[in-house]
Amino acid sequence: MKASRLAAAGAVAVSAVVVLSTPCFAHVTVQPEGAAAKGGYAVVDFKVPNERDNASTTKLEVSFPTEHPLSSVMPEPVPGWKVDVTKSKLDKPIESHGRQITEAVSKVTWTADGKGIEPGYFQKFPVSVGALPEDADELVFKAIQTYSNDEVVRWIEVPQEGQEEPDNPAPVLELSAAEDDHHGSSGSEASEEPSDDASAAAAHTTTEAAESADSTDTTARVLGIVGIVVGAAGVAYGVLAGRRRDTTA
Repeated sequence: MKASRLAAAGAVAVSAVVVLSTPCFAHVTVQPEGAAAKGGYAVVDFKVPNERDNASTTKLEVSFPTEHPLSSVMPEPVPGWKVDVTKSKLDKPIESHGRQITEAVSKVTWTADGKGIEPGYFQKFPVSVGALPEDADELVFKAIQTYSNDEVVRWIEVPQEGQEEPDNPAPVLELSAAEDDHHGSSGSEASEEPSDDASAAAAHTTTEAAESADSTDTTARVLGIVGIVVGAAGVAYGVLAGRRRDTTA
């Protein structure tokens, strides 16, 4: 009976470690560095994990929403990757800083000029965007991920409220409430739209902060798994000690 309890305790401990150490289903996502307020500007990160163990990610194509065109799209340079920005003519011109905009960025493509994203790693691709629409709660960016073995994964399915997440969901950027100093309010035009240098500096700083947070999260998970293993060892030791006492009695 005691041996059965010992085996059960060991099985529970091993199962817990396996569950915590198994990676969750990952896909291409987009998250703001800070706030992504309606009517304002933001730096957003397209996070691309490598889900294959026998190929590297060598290309990422992100389509920008045409129903809410963005007048300013500036990718941050990423070492080891070439970036191409594609612009398209707008069906309806938009106004930005007192001038008519007749074309906007429709796609940004990153192509690896080295090893790309190898198995077991992910990469962030920061982009400064704006002005964000004031009449929308979210923006959908459809993405295409290409691997070194020519496999292509299309992250283009739009999640629907109240329904299960699709198998290949498109990255969705949630927009927060408008801030007082966003475009069109009391802030000056010079401070509303970031310059190339200011945007790059802000993107670099916020990227470092995000990477630090990722490192902290990883450390916390590792410590949690170690705690479970130590706890399981303690349970096993207690059972064995009790067994010895029963034998010597």
